[in-house]
Amino acid sequence: MTKSPAIISLAEWLRTPAGRYLLAWEQQHLDRAVADIFGFHAVQLGLAELDALRANRMPHRWVCGDGSPPLPPAFDERIAAPAAIALHCDFDALPFDSQSLDLVVLPHALELARDPHLALREVERVLRPEGRVVIVGFNPTSLWGLRQRLGRMRRGLGFSRRRALFLPSAGDFIGYRRLRDWLRLLSFDIEAGRFGCYRPPVASDRWLSRFEWTEGAGDRWWPVFGALYSLTAVKRVRGMRLVGLVRNERVKPKAAPAVVAHHHRGIRRGDKSNHDR
Repeated sequence: MTKSPAIISLAEWLRTPAGRYLLAWEQQHLDRAVADIFGFHAVQLGLAELDALRANRMPHRWVCGDGSPPLPPAFDERIAAPAAIALHCDFDALPFDSQSLDLVVLPHALELARDPHLALREVERVLRPEGRVVIVGFNPTSLWGLRQRLGRMRRGLGFSRRRALFLPSAGDFIGYRRLRDWLRLLSFDIEAGRFGCYRPPVASDRWLSRFEWTEGAGDRWWPVFGALYSLTAVKRVRGMRLVGLVRNERVKPKAAPAVVAHHHRGIRRGDKSNHDR
């Protein structure tokens, strides 16, 4: 289950220049990440402010929300129109059968979940073997994460809540390596990882434009310090194997002929002399 105030806070923040900047990167990255994932059923959990499945070609695609209506961001040609929510549910109790989905996308859903471990276990339950999960989250080991931690310290010292924090106030950031460990414990194999958004945490479009040069430099020189990260993982079921023709089958050795034993009761006298010779 997600926290409704957290979702609203994130939706409002995404209307700011910094929020639109991050949202544009997420939309562009997710378009590439899900384009070549095949199957029949795909689900996006949360953040209907972007259409994470628009580039995917599965015939059945849904967006699940927690009950809070999405707020359309300010116009930005880099960002798709908000996705239509088809289902409202709790993310730690998904209304799907076990092993029924081929793709699940979680843009910031784990950060805002009441119990991210339980939500991730639910994702593992509903995915088919070899199904994929794509997760996007804030990177706590970045300049954006550092500014957020300093803001929390200032807020603890009595500064204004709104002015102290730069990122949305609710939600717990999950580190990249920590999330990798969680996925591996659930028998996922990490297929791809990516960081992005290297501009410093400034509030205006003017200053964000001035630091556009940091995108290429950051991707080359300090890639793990991007404001956002994304992980794509594959669900593995241990012990499964394909059943088919067996190649290089060993040839079983032919059985040796049985040995027949003859029992002689005795030797006649005439034969005995010949035997002695």
